[in-house]
Parts: sequence; structure tokens; C-alpha cells
Amino acid sequence: MTRSFLFLLGSSRTGGNTEALARLAAEQLPAGAGQRWLRLDGLPLPDFEDLRHEGDGRYPAPAGHAATLLDATLEATDLVLASPLYWYSLSTTTKRYLDHWSGWMRAPGLDFRPRMAGRTLWGVTALAGAPGDADPLVGTLRHTARYMRMEFGGVLLGNGTRPGDVAGDDEAAQRAKTFFTP
Repeated sequence: MTRSFLFLLGSSRTGGNTEALARLAAEQLPAGAGQRWLRLDGLPLPDFEDLRHEGDGRYPAPAGHAATLLDATLEATDLVLASPLYWYSLSTTTKRYLDHWSGWMRAPGLDFRPRMAGRTLWGVTALAGAPGDADPLVGTLRHTARYMRMEFGGVLLGNGTRPGDVAGDDEAAQRAKTFFTP
């Protein structure tokens, strides 16, 4: 099966350190591996509304940007959440995207959770601080993968504050060269 990567960019900044690190890692993908890049701030989702305890607990089929993101998610074998570290966790747009998974799991006919099983979830993040500062972000992605019965590929960490700083993180650049290697 040919691998197909969906890169979801969760930064409020175009071309920031997280995106640069994700693109460096993507350059190492084998020829023939599909790549699709989507900016979450370009596909805004409304705040997630928990309807589990209303009526029959089902959610309507996703529409608009949610349908675009759902379709892209289901088309990918590998899902890469590229979110800078914001307050020790994922960016708002990235977290909101994951929140919508709760509705997708309860939308009739989608079978979202069973269809996600076996795919691989990856993370890429840039931070300004010690690698351990990203532990909550890493934990969120690890637990999400486990709950969804996905493989967890890990999180590629890079250090950078100002735009372009991650280019000076030689260790991150080395890790990026083999990050998506199974």
C-alpha cells in the first residue's frame, strides 16, 4: 500500500518554525508517497459542541470545512499534526480539529474510529525551551493514537522562537532525515 501523508499545519504563522521542520522531514519521504498540506486556520472549524447527551447522541454529517478535513483525514495513511507548542500543548486550531473527532465518531455511517485504526499519527512541533516542556503535547498525541487504535509515530521536536530559528537546530535537522522511517 502506498503511503499518503496529510500534514495539518496548526500554526497561526505561515512558514513558521514548525512548518519548516515538517517540510524538512517531508523532503525525506520516499518517492511515490503522497503528500497533502492543509492549513487549519484556512479551514476554520467552529468550537466543538458536545451533543452526546442530547437526543440520541448522534451528530450530523460534517459539512463545509469539517467535511473537507474529514475527507482528507480518511484519505491519509499517515496523519501529521504540525503544531507549535502553545502553553505546553497543541495550538487552538489543532486541538479544535481533534475535538471534532468526537463528533465524527458519532455521526451515522462514518465509522470514523474503526476507519482510523491502523493509520499512523505523527507530531511535529517547535518550542522555545527544554524538550520536556512538550511532554503534555506528546502525551495528548500518544493517548489519542492509542484510543483510536492508531500507531503512534512520535513527535519531532525542534527549537526555535523567532521565524527561521529552527534552521539552526542541527539535532532536529538530523532527526528530521529519518523521522518518517518505519
